[in-house]
Amino acid sequence: MEKVKLGLIGYGNMGTSHAKNLMAGMVPNMQLTAVCDITQDRRDAFKEEYPDIPVFADAEELFQSGLCDAVLIAVPHYDHPTLTIKAFEYGLHVLVEKPAGVYTKQVKEMNEVAAKSGKVFCIMYNQRTNPVYQKLRQMIKEGQLGHIKRVTWIITDWYRPQAYHDSSAWRSTWKTEGGGALINQNPHQLDLWQWMFGMPDRIFAKVFFGKYHNIEVEDDVMAFFEYDNGTTGEYITTTGEVPGTNRLEVACDMGKVVIENNRMVFHRNVISEREFEKINTKPFGKPECWTCEIPVDFSGGEQHVGIMKNFASAVLNGTELLAKGEDGINGLTISNAIHLSGWTGETVDVKNFPDDRFYDLLQEKIRTSTMVKEERRVVADTAGTY
Repeated sequence: MEKVKLGLIGYGNMGTSHAKNLMAGMVPNMQLTAVCDITQDRRDAFKEEYPDIPVFADAEELFQSGLCDAVLIAVPHYDHPTLTIKAFEYGLHVLVEKPAGVYTKQVKEMNEVAAKSGKVFCIMYNQRTNPVYQKLRQMIKEGQLGHIKRVTWIITDWYRPQAYHDSSAWRSTWKTEGGGALINQNPHQLDLWQWMFGMPDRIFAKVFFGKYHNIEVEDDVMAFFEYDNGTTGEYITTTGEVPGTNRLEVACDMGKVVIENNRMVFHRNVISEREFEKINTKPFGKPECWTCEIPVDFSGGEQHVGIMKNFASAVLNGTELLAKGEDGINGLTISNAIHLSGWTGETVDVKNFPDDRFYDLLQEKIRTSTMVKEERRVVADTAGTY
């Protein structure tokens, strides 16, 4: 096998983008051989653009076709685990869009099936290709920062007007999307958080639902993370601020790293603060600190194309995955824990996350929903957008 024959499930916004990249040859070790979408208009649009590639209305028909070695699943969130499990049952490799699913109970089942399948399982965490976060992760792993004291990520540049929420039939309800800013805009950042800093042990959050928009899901979040080793974290996000901020600040024994406005600056202490504390005798003494701009590429990396290349190489050559599909449970657990804390006012135990309790509360949110989707104005269905 020289190229991976790929079937694309879902030809919405992200599916369209993936198809264009593949047909433009941007993933040399992968070939688009089939597409599936449940919507007639989308199937017609794909046929008009790419008449030589088979199109299916049902995913199982594509799975059974024998046209594919692997599938890329780019459909609304609730269907990610269901279609992934079915693809494994047909002996296919799987690349699934973020998030892994909506609730941990569902994703754990998916991961169990993946482990037994013997197939390559990857998730579209394209931000892991970003050189900026790769550099910070490397610095942490090499011990350049020492003990991390506090992490603060303010990411409020996700502004979405009401027209965005009204633009698609599946958006912004518990039943159809499973959440708001956390499940749609923030999965990449929640994944990056645990990828760089590890999983928090406890989470307390204040979550506002429909604060800025006529929606029932969250659009404003402030979460506090605790680690058993003393590290704390603050995660602040919203879709209701303009122009918003994207600032990641990491306070550590060796100083402080700040990533903002296309700059990565390490305010580096000459001596560890903990070591300085042992030897200092001056009431207002503090260690000498150098301001060092870290030379790093802010282009964003290869993003989606990079993940597809890596996935194909894993299928063809056994290359290690940059984003294992099983990793999707981590960021989703953080997201679910924030929701659960927001609903109950409790501090949530992340290590022993109550999957069943979260699922039951989510079902109650769905059951008592007052948002009648059919009555909302729908401009165009763009499943898979951020």
